[in-house]
Formats: sequence, C-alpha cells, structure tokens
Amino acid sequence: MPPPPVTGNHFVVCGDNPLAYRIARELTRRYGEDVVVLLADRSRNHGPQIAALSGVTVCEHPGLTGEAFADAGVATARAMALVGSDDLANFHGALRAQELNPDLRLVVAAYNRRLGDHISGFFRDCTVLSRGQLAAPALVAAALGEIAPSHVRLSGQTLYVTRRGDALGSQVLCGIAVPPDPGESIELVAPQDLVAPRNLRSSNMADLVLAVADGTPRDPQARQRHPLRGALRMGGKLLWNKYGVIFAVLLAVALAGFSLLAAAGHSPGDVIYLGIMDMTGSALTSTADAGPEKLAQVLLTADGMALLPLVTAIIVGARLTGKVRGEPRPRGGHVIVVGGGDIGTRVAGGLYDLGFDVVLIDQHADARGVAFARSKGMPVVIGDAPSERTLRRAGLDSAIALVSAASSDMVNLETALQARSMRGEDLRIVLRLFDDDLAYRVSRTLGNVVSRSVSYLAAPAFAVAMLEHKVLRTIAVGRHVLVIADVRVEPGADIAGRPLADLERDGLSRVLALAEHGTPRYGWSPRRDRRLIAGDRLIVLATQAGLSTFLAGNRPPVATT
Repeated sequence: MPPPPVTGNHFVVCGDNPLAYRIARELTRRYGEDVVVLLADRSRNHGPQIAALSGVTVCEHPGLTGEAFADAGVATARAMALVGSDDLANFHGALRAQELNPDLRLVVAAYNRRLGDHISGFFRDCTVLSRGQLAAPALVAAALGEIAPSHVRLSGQTLYVTRRGDALGSQVLCGIAVPPDPGESIELVAPQDLVAPRNLRSSNMADLVLAVADGTPRDPQARQRHPLRGALRMGGKLLWNKYGVIFAVLLAVALAGFSLLAAAGHSPGDVIYLGIMDMTGSALTSTADAGPEKLAQVLLTADGMALLPLVTAIIVGARLTGKVRGEPRPRGGHVIVVGGGDIGTRVAGGLYDLGFDVVLIDQHADARGVAFARSKGMPVVIGDAPSERTLRRAGLDSAIALVSAASSDMVNLETALQARSMRGEDLRIVLRLFDDDLAYRVSRTLGNVVSRSVSYLAAPAFAVAMLEHKVLRTIAVGRHVLVIADVRVEPGADIAGRPLADLERDGLSRVLALAEHGTPRYGWSPRRDRRLIAGDRLIVLATQAGLSTFLAGNRPPVATT
C-alpha cells in the first residue's frame, strides 16, 4: 500500500458507509484530488469499493485516534470530512483533528439536527451538513415531476426559486436577474428594487425571485376549516363506529316515546319536557296516566338508562383513542410520504411548505415525523406501508404521488411495487434507496418509478464544502449556479462593524438570514442597517465570485511578529 500523500494538498474522509464512498469518488473523479479514507476494516461495509477507487489511499484504524490521524497526514491535509453514523464520534474526532491542524477545514455529518446546529461554534472553519437536508429537495422535486429541485430547506424554512408573479403569499428574499449571456454574472436584487428597479448593472429585469414558502395551498379549498362541516364530521364520528347500530336503535326508541307523548295530547313543549325528564329517570309515576303515557314513560326511562352510558363510552373512548378529534382524512390530490424519520419528515415539511397536501405513513406512532405531521394537520396512518389496507387508508386511489423514504431498502422497494400494482403506471412513485446501483437499475427498469440514493444526492455538497468554505447548498438557475453559505463573522474581520447593505451593493451576494451573536435562531428579515459584530452567523446567497469576495472580507487580521 503506498503511503498517504503528505504534501498538504490532500483530503481526508472518515467513514466506510455509502456517503464516504461517494465523497471519495466525487473528489477523485470530478476534481482530481488525492484522498485518504480512514476506516475500521477495508473488507467490511463499503471498504472494498472505497479501496478500489483510483487516487484513494485507505488507512485502517479501529477508531479516530491521534495515531490514525497521524497515519492519514491530518496535520498537513486541506480538509477532512467526518461522515460516520455516530454523531458523538464525529464531533470528538473533529475536536482532535483541529488540535493537530488548526487551519484544517472540517465538514461534519450530523444526524441529530439539534446537535448539528451547535457543533460549528466549536471550530474555526467547520461546515455541518445533514444528508436528509441535502437529499430531501431532490425527492420532493421527483415527487412533483420537476427535473431539478428549485427549493432548499434551511433552518426550518423552505426557500424556493419561482417567477416573480408566482410568489404571491410568500416572503420574497431577493430578486434574481439572469443575463442572456452565460459569461455574465447573475445579479441579486433587493425586494424593494423589484417594484422600481435601480442600480442594476445591466438592463436585465429580475424575472425570478427567491422566496420563503409559507404553506399557501395549491388548492384554494385546501386546509380550510368550516365550523358547520366540523360539527357534522363530529356527529358522523359519533354515529359511524362500532356502537353505531346500538346508538341508532336507542335513538329510534326515544323517538317512539316522544311520539307516544304527543299522541296522548301533550303540547310540544310538554312533550320535550316530559320526555327529557323520563329519560333522566326524574319523572313522577302515576297509575292514573293513560296507556300511551305509561308506555312512553317506560320506554324513555329504559332508553335513557342505556343511552347515557353509551354516549359516555363513545365520547371517553374517542378522547382516549383520538377518534373524535380524529386523524384528518385524505382529500385527494395529495402526496403520500412513507417513513417518519429524518428524511421523510423533511420531505413532508417541504411538500407542506410548497402548498401540497400530505399523508404520512409510519409503523410507529412515536416516530418524529408523526408528531410533526399532526402539528401541521396532516393525516397520519400508522401501519405497515407495503400493506394494501394501509395504502388504501392513506388514499392511494386519489394520490398524485408516493414517496417511500423509510430507512429500509426492502420496505421502500416493497411499498413501491405494491403501490404500482394497485394503481398502475399513472401514479408517480419515488423511493429512497441506500444502494446507488440498485437505485439506478430500478429507475431504468420501472417506467413510473424514480429511485434516489441519499448518499448520491448528498455527496456533491459534502465535496464542495471540503473544497470551498461554508457552502451549504447550490441552486442551479439556468446555466448559472448560486451557492448558499453559512458564514460566522470572525473577530477583527473587515466585514465586522459594517452594515448589511454595504456588503450587498455589488449585487453578487445577499444576506438571507442573521443569527445575532449569542442567539441560536436565525431571523429571516434582518435589518439592512444592522452592523455586524464578531460571532454573528449569516446565511448568504451569492454567486461563486460573490462568495469569494464576501469570505475575503471575513478573514481575521494576520498576526505580525
């Protein structure tokens, strides 16, 4: 085995999973870089495939120790990606690597979203990425029949590119002026300049915008609540259940009792009064009453003794099981998402933000996505996804698409085949597969099925983040590419103390969100006169040239001796 390169121009990847293989392949084949992969055993998991890559050196170590990092040449490496399945091990390894090489660029895979939000604050140059966050937009795009995703999900918000006239009901973050000449650069336009354009470098109008999806339904009638319809649905739930026949019989007996009281000559008011008193057992008996009155009293008293406990049982049982509050039912024209894990939840959230109705299927009622779906009013079906009964309860007959994003390739494939057999080829089916080769062959074989490998979708972003500082996403706009970066303002940097508006004057970059120093959450409407301070975190949309300029102004001053 040749020794790992120690020229200071190589990259280190830690992991033996499909994502590690894809990142190493991307760096070697697309960018021609030298890569060292640290893994426990080259004969296990994706070790054989990684070892077979040209330009890759494999170092076998049981853990991310100092000895392993020394063997991989971490002290002179350009960047390191830690993509193992253990978030804590990735974090620990990143801390150890930074001690060996303070200038090392770190890219860390985080499966725990909350932990991932805080990791980057421990490092000078660290990008934290989530496979699910990177892959979900492509799965959503496939479900909607789009060639490429026009949206990304960041910090709980879904951002999407659309035509300026189609962004009604959405918060426009900036306009995008695309020049006809691919050699020219895109210009990013402030929202206020979309009405009265000024200061544009060219005469190109900003026909496209980047906006925040606010969940505006694609169907104008979707998600609307009407009190009368709600009351009728509640009544229906009370009647149409396992007690429905008994309830109907007791109701018929009660009506017969009221009719006998009316036949005895009582006024309508007295009929209601006497009937209610009889049913509650509060009536006074009298042998002098006529036959119809006596019969009515017996019927209503016995009926009331049975009816009141029955109603109580229905209401209490419904409250315990949630059936009166009930799961919303599929209304048609919706998308079925299978799997309430990280990726399924992100896919459901993206579809919901874009205005589509979603039904979530998961085997476990305590899955993360189930709570999320119910908080958004989405129908939830708890059951085995490949089951015909489960798919019918999810409204497969009237769905426009199905996305199977469970954590098992077998479940996803079985669900897709079952749905295809039930609906034929008029249903768009998207399934997540871990094995990229299997995903490719399934897509090629089945005409109406689109297969996507999460590692295949996520690896390019990891590779770009290793090559370029802080890149979180890329957005393709025609033949141009915009990048979204996470920038932490460094102490003493040129951009510290300057207002946001000054940094955006060239039209090559735009600050989308700002998390002020000491606060974990981003604000998506930052004041343009707000002056940056060290420790602020920014989400920046920029051209590649604009990002380079922006990052150049964020370098701390060079210490002199």
